[in-house]
Amino acid sequence: MGADFIATVQPMARLIEELHRLPGIGPKSAQRLAYFLLQSSADQVRGLAEAITAVKEKVIFCSVCQNITQVDPCAICRDEQRDHSKICVVEKPLDVLPLERTRGYNGLYHVLHGAISPMDGLGPDDLRIKELLARLEGGCVEEVILATNPNLEGEATAMYLQKLVAPLGVKITRLARGLPFGSDLEYADEVTLTRALEGRQEVT
Repeated sequence: MGADFIATVQPMARLIEELHRLPGIGPKSAQRLAYFLLQSSADQVRGLAEAITAVKEKVIFCSVCQNITQVDPCAICRDEQRDHSKICVVEKPLDVLPLERTRGYNGLYHVLHGAISPMDGLGPDDLRIKELLARLEGGCVEEVILATNPNLEGEATAMYLQKLVAPLGVKITRLARGLPFGSDLEYADEVTLTRALEGRQEVT
């Protein structure tokens, strides 16, 4: 199905355009997804549309940790059994899941929603850093664990956070180097993450 012909079929052209806006979806992938949806049953497509709508209408960000939730504050922040003296800082909500699966960490989290990346136009003001600093003002937090991804952007973000947090007198640690450089936290296996948590080192 040629691109010129698709352009004359407005609903398909619009769908391809919208899919192409998604991260990691190129023009060819957008066309394949659009054609797949065209061939899918009405119930399948309706289910997908309803799921997308539900995400926008029902999922919010926790006012405390900035993680995604349906109830504010989120279940982790409300849990009195967790160690509220520790905050593990991650880049995105998906990074919380593998850390929780290790069952080796019982503190709280803070989600930055990105990492400092000048090439992508993301600076410190684009991240949820002010919210993190506000959480440290009360003096109840004893340790901040920097669990940004082990790549250039993650390291730059960790260094920036260290400079901001250090004057507050809070202990700052970084996940151990068991994580391969260049990888994303969400793809790390549970054993590697557990060792990285146990072997975390104080940042000075």
